[in-house]
Amino acid sequence: MNRNSTALSIDLATLNLKYPETALVNRVFNCTLLFVIGLCSNSLFAQTAFTTDQKLAALDSATKAAQLSGDNAWMLTSAALVLMMTGPGLALFYGGLVRRKNVLATMMHSFVLMAVVTVLWAIYGYSFAFAQGNPFIGGFQYAFLNGIGTAPNPDYGATVPHETYMIYQLMFAIITPALISGAFAERIKFSAMLLFTCLWSTIVYFPMAHMVWGKGGLLNAFLGGKIPCFDFAGGTVVHITSGVSALVCALYLGKRAGFPREPMKPHNLVISLIGACLLWVGWFGFNAGSAVNASGLATSAFVATHFGAAAATLGWLFGEWAKHGKPSMLGGISGAVAGLVAITPASGFVKPFPALLIGFLAGIVCFFMVTTVKSKFGYDDTLDAFGVHGAGGTLGALLTGVFATYAINSGLGNDSAGKPIPLGWVDGHPAQVLNQAVGIVIAWGLALIGTFIILKIVDAAIGVRASVEQEIEGLDLSMHGEEGYNLDA
Repeated sequence: MNRNSTALSIDLATLNLKYPETALVNRVFNCTLLFVIGLCSNSLFAQTAFTTDQKLAALDSATKAAQLSGDNAWMLTSAALVLMMTGPGLALFYGGLVRRKNVLATMMHSFVLMAVVTVLWAIYGYSFAFAQGNPFIGGFQYAFLNGIGTAPNPDYGATVPHETYMIYQLMFAIITPALISGAFAERIKFSAMLLFTCLWSTIVYFPMAHMVWGKGGLLNAFLGGKIPCFDFAGGTVVHITSGVSALVCALYLGKRAGFPREPMKPHNLVISLIGACLLWVGWFGFNAGSAVNASGLATSAFVATHFGAAAATLGWLFGEWAKHGKPSMLGGISGAVAGLVAITPASGFVKPFPALLIGFLAGIVCFFMVTTVKSKFGYDDTLDAFGVHGAGGTLGALLTGVFATYAINSGLGNDSAGKPIPLGWVDGHPAQVLNQAVGIVIAWGLALIGTFIILKIVDAAIGVRASVEQEIEGLDLSMHGEEGYNLDA
């Protein structure tokens, strides 16, 4: 304290002693001053705290918006990748494998289903697959896409618009019946294919999608299913149903005219190679997109997908090399697709090295199915849809129960002791293999029975088989009045 302030204090003290009323005034003044200062301080503190809360709320909102934007961008990209798998991927892959006179008719199967299945999906397909209903099929809650907007549905994708999830799942519904077309290529009537697809999607695909992925579905491991079957991206829903249905179609329609006496080699392996490469790339959207967000789980599925395809390519080529003495391009691309099929149900549950093993086994098993089993039984599965998708999907779904681990997917959470709930055999839960087997049996049964009934209905209504004359002329001209290659131009 300096000298001036000391003098002031002495003067005030003297003044207070001499005039007591002055002291009272000073005390009142001091109290009033302290009250005003305190009031201002509290107001300032409250304003500062309110501003901080606002800033935290704004930061939280911005973070959620950024996550939604990032996840939505990835899911829309994945949807486009899956659509690319059908057209041009599958169209080119299948188109190059048939004879030249049937290239357009075969590619037309993939192309037209992009339109037909989309309309079915919008009217009732999505609702049957993903609306709440019973354990086997959804209800009419989302019929005509009622209630499907930009707000997320937390059951299916908490950080993406519900409409994004809907359009992503549509791409799976498109490619699945297109896969079946590989079995009856070069001999089915176009009108029969259209009617078959509409009925098959309704009776087989939509119910199977609901059972595995829909809320309350019988096989949904994460949303209340009674039988927890793991199928990350469609081993049962897409590949088993399409592959087994393909076998039924091949047996029902019978062999192509001239099979197996006449050579029926692929007419253009170059475009089949391009199609296979597009399928490989598009499959990243198929599997990694099934994480429904741009997360570490999507990365894990992406890696497993690539590793599975690579190992299966080598597995098929080694088998072919050993049996025939030469590895072929046809074998290589067939092996790649077989690996992609087998890793699909496991992609979001397994580590990289089990993915390599699953892929390699798929290459060997599918090669055996296509070259040995098919020859032994003599059925005419034109483009080996059953040998690749049916057999590969079954193998992959079963091995998912062996190698699924909570180290990759913690979707089931923790038990009462706080420990992660085990998924597959490697986690100490061998019973999951049985759950997978039950899911496989249901998928096989629905595909076998449903497809046979549908074929009988279509055959009775309009007939399914092209005439011998139409087959000899080629379906490009006889069904569509055009040719894939105008060699006279």
